[in-house]
Amino acid sequence: MAKRKFDIFSKAWTIIWRALLLLVVVLLLLRFVPPPTTAFMLQSPYPVTQDWISIDKLPSYMPLAVVASEDQRFPNHFGVDFAAISKALSQYDDGDSLRGASTITQQTAKNLFLWSGRSFVRKGLEAGFAVSLETLWGKKRILEVYLNIAEFGQGIYGVEAASQHYFGRSASKLTMNQAARLAIMLPSPRTRSPNDLTFYLRQRVIWVERQMQQLGPDYLKPILE
Repeated sequence: MAKRKFDIFSKAWTIIWRALLLLVVVLLLLRFVPPPTTAFMLQSPYPVTQDWISIDKLPSYMPLAVVASEDQRFPNHFGVDFAAISKALSQYDDGDSLRGASTITQQTAKNLFLWSGRSFVRKGLEAGFAVSLETLWGKKRILEVYLNIAEFGQGIYGVEAASQHYFGRSASKLTMNQAARLAIMLPSPRTRSPNDLTFYLRQRVIWVERQMQQLGPDYLKPILE
């Protein structure tokens, strides 16, 4: 009986470390190669459009707009914002629904490997993947991949495809206002359009532009150089 339990444990451990090794290999490969697809793209009910663009070809205010809108502590945390998570859990304990509190790194991990919806299981996996990305990729690569795989409309993935679709130009030629208008789509990309803004979304664009100005043009310079 003891030998049988040992064999089961040994086989389980072998499967786990091989899976972890495979994950590390995949993440190291994706550090240099654009992801051919993502979990979210595979789950999309719409035809997928995506065009990869190097972050070095984007105007500096495009990544800044996303950071200003989604995760202003991005340069400083290690993939997980524990203060934001603590606040979300506190609100959940008070009877509110479980809120996001996801960093850009967590959103990148979720889009690449996981599924939509909110649960403690997915949040746990998301956090684990996020720390792995921070360790193996670094901030610049995380932001580059996020800008290329985030959904900006029904089946529209990445800022290049979004810019071409909504503005008829490459993302390399976006204005500051257009960058902010794309950034405010990210929480609900399938129900928002940068060309048809409600009063709330127009105010949100103004807020993002103000945040960008307050953060300053050099805010992301240390991680993008």
